Amino acid sequence: MGLIQCKDVCKSFGEKVALDHVSVDIPKGKIFGLLGPNGAGKTTLIRIINRITIPNAGEVLFDGRPITQDDVEKIGYLPEERGLYRKMKVGEQAMYFAQLKGMSYRDAMTELKKWFVRFGIESWWNKKVEELSKGMAQKVQFITTVVHKPSLLILDEPFSGFDPVNAQIIRDEILRLKAEGATIILSTHNMESVEELCDNIALINKSRVVITGGVDEIRHKYGNNNVELVYTSKTSVSSEPGVFKVLSDQYDSDRHTAVLSLSEDVTGNDVLKAIIAQGITVNSFKELVPRMNDIFIKLVTEGE
Repeated sequence: MGLIQCKDVCKSFGEKVALDHVSVDIPKGKIFGLLGPNGAGKTTLIRIINRITIPNAGEVLFDGRPITQDDVEKIGYLPEERGLYRKMKVGEQAMYFAQLKGMSYRDAMTELKKWFVRFGIESWWNKKVEELSKGMAQKVQFITTVVHKPSLLILDEPFSGFDPVNAQIIRDEILRLKAEGATIILSTHNMESVEELCDNIALINKSRVVITGGVDEIRHKYGNNNVELVYTSKTSVSSEPGVFKVLSDQYDSDRHTAVLSLSEDVTGNDVLKAIIAQGITVNSFKELVPRMNDIFIKLVTEGE
């Protein structure tokens, strides 16, 4: 059973249906990608989990029971629309948010100092927020989201505004928090981050869940039975009717990289035997698994 279970959640705003019987199961201690185009319903679902808004029907369970306001104390939420008070000093504001989440002054000061050192931003403590760049402010907001050690983290586009170096720092911190036992919901349009970080995903399009499951499982499901063959030969590999068809073959001298389309119900061993019988030396042979970005585009455009 997941830490968060959404069961047949429905939400409408007047005539606009935002969520239509959405069910997702978010496992404990995993990173769960919540994907979908703009306007699909992702933010509405996040707001329902946070009890910012209430569903018209369905329910959200936290650790097997209906979620309560007390459970929200165990959630760290980084919204896409960032909100820091521009005239407040950074340290003062970070302390304010930490204490809002129930931390004592002493614990908040201890943990915040650790995070500021970890991010190399000790000198920012007495700066006003308005003095910070967008990326600097993002770091502060990330810290205020995680400082109270929430059991559930909801991160909505956490890499927005970061350069590649700082985006990698945040990725590393997300993985570290997962290793320490946090459950993380990651809402993002960055499919590379989904492949790198997420264990499971749900894709929402037009208010409904289109697909949910493990990232590797979904990528293999949408594979098209193609393999990449790297080989050494003076001649090019030839298609074998009933076994494989050569889709492309690029080469430099006698080193080739070919893409083969395998026939249905043919095993890798069958293909390798047929290739070797052609007098070809195989260097590598691997399945070509589609990227999450391609799967996302395929499912969303089919939905259109």
